[in-house]
Amino acid sequence: MTNEASRPDRDAETPVPGRADEPSPSVGRRMLRPLLLVALVVYVADLVTKVLAVHYIDPADPISIVGDTVTLTLVRNPGAAFSMATGMTWLLTLVAIAVVVGVVKIGRTLRSRWWALGLALVLGGALGNLTDRLFRSPGPLQGHVVDFVSVGWWPVFNVADSAIVCGAILLVALTVFGVEPDGGASKGRDAEPDADETRKESHQ
Repeated sequence: MTNEASRPDRDAETPVPGRADEPSPSVGRRMLRPLLLVALVVYVADLVTKVLAVHYIDPADPISIVGDTVTLTLVRNPGAAFSMATGMTWLLTLVAIAVVVGVVKIGRTLRSRWWALGLALVLGGALGNLTDRLFRSPGPLQGHVVDFVSVGWWPVFNVADSAIVCGAILLVALTVFGVEPDGGASKGRDAEPDADETRKESHQ
């Protein structure tokens, strides 16, 4: 007769796929809330500043902030951030919609606060400029974005443009330094200690 105490604990030894590696839905939802909150703050700030710019800035009479280096200059931009890709407004509108949907979908599985912040900045900025393209003249999907901040030789921009660029820079930095959306390190970095241990074992 086999002793019950001598039997291996199968439940303890058998790994359950996905138990530790897959992001918890509750964790993803917790990251989604602050992501949407930061995006909302960026979106509201962009809308409010654009309304004020349209109301108070004369396109023919820029407002000087720091001499001629920093001015408030009202322009209507049919292109992307910093006046790029002008003449492709309808395509940029569709891209912005895809970005918004993609960010929200990714945000549901995030564990990293830094990734949530970067995506929130991109989401808020994309929504701000998308609102202009949908509701401003000359019409839906072709609306021109309101830009009003001019700094030296740099193209005129707005709050949404700044948020998109800052968010993109943060996401690139996180990728370069190996920070994954789930909060862990990249596989390449995780694999290095394993390789070292393998070499040590081979010499023993």
